[in-house]
Amino acid sequence: MNINNEETQALEKPNKDPRGDQEQEERCAVEEVALVVPETDDPSLLVMTFRMWVLGLTSCIVLIFLNTFFMFRTQPLTISSILMQITVLPIGKVMARTLPTKRYRIFGYSFTLNPGPFSVKEHVLITIFANCGVATGGGDAYSIGPITVMKTYYKLNLSFLCALIIVLTTQLAGYGWAGMFRKYLVDPAEMWWPANLAQVSLFRALHEKEHQMKGLTRMQFFLAALAVSFTYYLLPGYLFPILTFFSWVCWVWPRSITAQQIGSGYHGLGIGAFSLDWAGISAYRGSPLVTPWQTIANVAVGFILFIYVLVPLCYWKYNLFYARRFPIFSNQLFKFNGHKYDISKILTPEYDLDVAAYESYGKLYLNPMFTITMASAFARIAATFSHVALFHGSDVIRRSQATMKDMKLDIHTKLMRRYQQVPQWWFHIVAAVCVALSVMMCLVWKDVVQLPWWLMILAFFMSWLAVLPIGVIQATTNLQPGYEIIEQFLVGYILPGKPIANLLFKVYGRFSFAHALFFLSDFKLGHYMKIPPRCMFTVQLVASLLSGLVNLAVAWWMIGSIENICDVEALHPESPWTCPKFRVSFDYSVIWGLIGPRRLFLPDGLYRNLVWLFLVGALLPLPIWLLSKIFPEKKWIRLINIPVLSFGFAGIPPASPTNIASWIITGMFFNYFMFRYRKRWWQKYNYVLSAAFDAGTAFMGVLLFFALQNQNKNLEWWGTEIDNCPLATCPTEPGLVVQGCPVLQ
Repeated sequence: MNINNEETQALEKPNKDPRGDQEQEERCAVEEVALVVPETDDPSLLVMTFRMWVLGLTSCIVLIFLNTFFMFRTQPLTISSILMQITVLPIGKVMARTLPTKRYRIFGYSFTLNPGPFSVKEHVLITIFANCGVATGGGDAYSIGPITVMKTYYKLNLSFLCALIIVLTTQLAGYGWAGMFRKYLVDPAEMWWPANLAQVSLFRALHEKEHQMKGLTRMQFFLAALAVSFTYYLLPGYLFPILTFFSWVCWVWPRSITAQQIGSGYHGLGIGAFSLDWAGISAYRGSPLVTPWQTIANVAVGFILFIYVLVPLCYWKYNLFYARRFPIFSNQLFKFNGHKYDISKILTPEYDLDVAAYESYGKLYLNPMFTITMASAFARIAATFSHVALFHGSDVIRRSQATMKDMKLDIHTKLMRRYQQVPQWWFHIVAAVCVALSVMMCLVWKDVVQLPWWLMILAFFMSWLAVLPIGVIQATTNLQPGYEIIEQFLVGYILPGKPIANLLFKVYGRFSFAHALFFLSDFKLGHYMKIPPRCMFTVQLVASLLSGLVNLAVAWWMIGSIENICDVEALHPESPWTCPKFRVSFDYSVIWGLIGPRRLFLPDGLYRNLVWLFLVGALLPLPIWLLSKIFPEKKWIRLINIPVLSFGFAGIPPASPTNIASWIITGMFFNYFMFRYRKRWWQKYNYVLSAAFDAGTAFMGVLLFFALQNQNKNLEWWGTEIDNCPLATCPTEPGLVVQGCPVLQ
């Protein structure tokens, strides 16, 4: 409902900090923030209005529908909130000109539909709604991914109410955790959340009046880049899809398995392959233009070591874990003979492991890329906790003791102290309700969810515990290392043969924490744009409830309406509904839940030695920390970030090496070379360019689907063959017989 200017100020009555006049105002120490974020605030600007609610709710629903819809496709497309951020601006201004200004009174409450001009703070809150639509419907499919796996791969008879509780409690529990960690991950200037700078830059381009000087204004540049991006995506999106990954090596050596394994952009190492498609570049890591170059450099080092050194050694030289019996890169699971593993043959009707059938059918094996990705995850999560303890532990302790009371504040935190803060107990109530509902679900649907109530509480505790260390990494590097491997390892050991329990433990442990980091990022956006905290709380809570309901409703409809969705074997070869992201979630539930770590890792499993990487990862940050203490004048030492370095290999599969390589090259060009040698251009245009690329690609992607692809109006010529490397999926073990592959001697 609308709240006019006077009512907004009453709700957000300034709470003046008595120390404010005595403290020295400080600019933010992070150069990128100081260059982009305005250091002023106008408390008189309208915030919560009727048009904000209408446009915000609409934006949230539209983005959830689109992102959920595209998430099931072979090439998933995440449509960023920038799409709605741009679209709603002219609509908001039209509403400000046309809605009646008459005041209405209902039950003693006075309000107006049009209290004044459309403000940037209204625009920010609408974008917060849209952000929730992206995080819930797109990204890594936090909410519906596990539910899709349960219904499409395991064919589980899951009720809508049970699924709704899963979606809402994981999301809102994360909201509770976010509120508890605001003073550590939002207020400090060094926690700068780089991805938000693109949106801040776009807000300034859309709302601030620039004097026409040399070169284009931000708005002119944005519109030009948007038009170019929109037009260009017609090529990789429809006319010339081979531009997504151009694997020229396979054309040169069309009969060589090894050459195609090396050069394939989709099914190999991607050496020589390149992408001229923004959707392919930003598909799994987001826009590289908003990631600091130090982070990209760390990722690049890890990526090169893994892809170009470790994987070839393990595959071709040492044949580690019988690697040559399988494709070098795949999101499938395999038998020893190189054929795909049929999980249905080892499942009981109760979705438990049939031990006798497993012993008869044969052991499960992983392809080499999958194996090394998992090993790197072991090291990464241990290194994350170790890195944060060593490099940030004293700061965390100091903040805990001082509770921010005696700290020197930067200008943005000082400006936000004008507004009435959200009490901590509001967030505590949200978290407590979510925990109670989740425990109730474990008791009511215990035969379906397989998860005991005490393990549910443990999952929540692990989620809460991970927010701070991983939040520090994301707030400073724009990367989010996952820790779900530990959760799945733990519950797989406690409850072997229970894949649904393993999947749900991951949902509540990993995804509630991921939602917490999403909410913290939005808190920081509100911090930069000076949105009153209680308005933020209201909007985020409403958006979370709405997005969870719509997200599940759309996914439920698609699963019930599209025949054989996610079933690659049963689908038509040209069907787009292959669900690559969900397939990986299913694979992990099989590895950790159904088969279990005891059979694969402990004590006599084939992959048992990989467990030592937990210890290796925990120790790796130590020498970096010691060197930074011994040589404090060498600032570059502290830039070496082991968790981020190991992140160079994260997400492969479903991401391909070409996705990551293209992301690295693009990011280094803009955030190192352009930042260093064309800083004025970078300051004015870099984040605007990122927003334009996102928006143009999204607009054309939606248009192409509904106008052409949804009508089965597809082209067929050599430019539409997305990866002309059919032998890249073949094994290289001599004598192995696999359909569609030559038998090597």
